[in-house]
Amino acid sequence: MRAHSPTRWRFRRPSVIPGFGMALGLTLTWLTLLILIPLSGLAWRSSELGWEKFFAIAFDPRTLSALRISFGAAFAAACINVVFGVVLAWVLVRYRFPGKRIIDAMVDLPFALPTAVAGIALATLYAPNGWIGQFLTPLGIKIAFTPLGIVIALVFVGLPFVVRTVQPVMEEIDKEVEEAAATLGATRLQTIFRVLLPGLMPPALTGFALAFARGVGEYGSVIFIAGNLPFRSEIAPLLIVIKLEEYNYAAATGIAAMMLVISFAMLLIINLIQSWRRRRYGYGV
Repeated sequence: MRAHSPTRWRFRRPSVIPGFGMALGLTLTWLTLLILIPLSGLAWRSSELGWEKFFAIAFDPRTLSALRISFGAAFAAACINVVFGVVLAWVLVRYRFPGKRIIDAMVDLPFALPTAVAGIALATLYAPNGWIGQFLTPLGIKIAFTPLGIVIALVFVGLPFVVRTVQPVMEEIDKEVEEAAATLGATRLQTIFRVLLPGLMPPALTGFALAFARGVGEYGSVIFIAGNLPFRSEIAPLLIVIKLEEYNYAAATGIAAMMLVISFAMLLIINLIQSWRRRRYGYGV
């Protein structure tokens, strides 16, 4: 008898837990109902426009401005969240201090807080006559009703994605690794950049992707602080709503299709970078 090669790839791997067929069927069913059918409907509705009308909507100056503001603010907020999210996760994992549980619980507040409430609260704080805005206005700093206000709102809603993605990985890193690096003569910066960060890059990129995706589609917390001025602080989701209210469904589906394509391309690039980092540093393929 011929022995089977242990390295041969199999679609179905042996498992002690039964029900692979049922689990796969339920997964594909829910994936089709919740994701594939809505996206297919959007693509089908957009295809009815024709290339000429689609490009006219896609390259309209107002559409390009809204897309630039949405993706630019989401990217900036995600970058900020990666830096401060990693620092916050490190503090929660490595240090003990009074009020730690309260801060840990407050990280999840954007998950539970309605986005409209968050937007109203941020507008109240950073408006020219707000609690914080009234001190910034004499300095010539205006946050509310500007793209800077959009970035702050997206930082608020996206921070938990980075913290909760990086925190479990940090908890698995033993302190002995840092102590071993110190005994071998590594400085603190060398320990951070050569010992700790390579292992934290995959979860940090995952948190970045989640925060970026949330920021691109965010609506409720942004419209109250953005000001919604065309060509200045109007985001793409708001422009889609405006087109729907005008019964211009063709323009709404065209803008939504543009957002879908750009978001998919950027998330694909992020996932490819993440996979490369994992293979590069040996954290799985």
